[in-house]
Amino acid sequence: MRYRTITGSIAFLPAIIAILFADFAMALIWFDLSGPGLDLKDKLGWMSLKDAEAARSIVSTIAAGIITLTVFSFSMVMIVINQAASQLSNRVLDQLIGNRFQQVVLGIYIGTIVFALLLLTTIRKGDTGSSVPALSTYTLIVTVVVDIFLFIYFLHYITRSVKYEVIIQRIHRETLVSMEKVLDGEQPSGHEVTALLPFVVASTGSGVYTEVDLGSMLQLCVEHDLQVEVVELPGSYILKGSPLIRIDRPVPEELALKFLRSVPLATMESVDSNYSFGFRQLTEVAMKALSPGINDPGTAMLAIRALFNLFSYRLEHHPHQRLHDEHGRLRVTIRQWDFEQLFKATVFAVWDYGKGDRSIQHELANLLPQLRTGSNDVKEMIQRVERAIEKDLIDRKQEVQRLE
Repeated sequence: MRYRTITGSIAFLPAIIAILFADFAMALIWFDLSGPGLDLKDKLGWMSLKDAEAARSIVSTIAAGIITLTVFSFSMVMIVINQAASQLSNRVLDQLIGNRFQQVVLGIYIGTIVFALLLLTTIRKGDTGSSVPALSTYTLIVTVVVDIFLFIYFLHYITRSVKYEVIIQRIHRETLVSMEKVLDGEQPSGHEVTALLPFVVASTGSGVYTEVDLGSMLQLCVEHDLQVEVVELPGSYILKGSPLIRIDRPVPEELALKFLRSVPLATMESVDSNYSFGFRQLTEVAMKALSPGINDPGTAMLAIRALFNLFSYRLEHHPHQRLHDEHGRLRVTIRQWDFEQLFKATVFAVWDYGKGDRSIQHELANLLPQLRTGSNDVKEMIQRVERAIEKDLIDRKQEVQRLE
């Protein structure tokens, strides 16, 4: 969890790139002032600068210009991101701020600044001819030209990346990837009921339960001949002292803590560790778009289509809810989101906001019959929404006829 927090930080990639630039700059400056570098500049006269003041002027101008370009670029990014978040949902901020390309561009800008400042410290007053680090200066000039072209592409990229359909598709893609990692089990039997295990292990802290370290938990169960059940759904917020794990027999406190460490609680959710968070993000985007202040049913329809694509995948793929040891004995049971729970938490919430909008009614009326399922419970749930849509359309038609 800590590793993911560090690598997912907006500062991680820029810091790595800036360090690489600093290493490259020091190596190039060393070569520039070494014997082979001086000989190279003597042989190639065009690579020499006349005096140190010219080099200092070039490098200081570049440093000031790139600092201004960096501030301008990312001020623009924050303005655009703020507008997108206000129109969609604050939960999409991670999708925008955590964009890797933006981080790479920021890292290159910062690396260029570091390069320029390091070079500036090596240019001594009174240096002339081959003693001036001309090779490093010319390399810096080429780097700045690349930065300018990168800035032009960055403008195109950022205006495209904050389009609502691009953000929705990104959430959809990340959710689907997260589902593909965990939804490869067999369909659970609807008649299989497992009694709750008797002994409760309470959480020692508060946070969001997102995932389980299955390997560690299964190993503990095999070593101590135990059966364990995680009682909450992924994405649930767990209060300190609330039941989180059930075990088939009492265990020492030290062992209970080891089991709890296999179920880390996070302060923030991510789609990568909990695919239901992606469903929630798309639902909130649709609800925000249908709110009176935004009133953008087109964006809501895009979010609904993305949700139904995920529903279609979920109907055909199922999560692992029970883990067995090599002898076939049940060791770990994990609660997972079933289709009915996901459907109610998303489509019903969107329907509450959009049932008065005809475009949303027609979109749902088109998508609902396409969900193929053999479960009677799911069929009844889908038919319930279809009946509500049909009733609302009939009521509207009767109201129009009455007014005419």
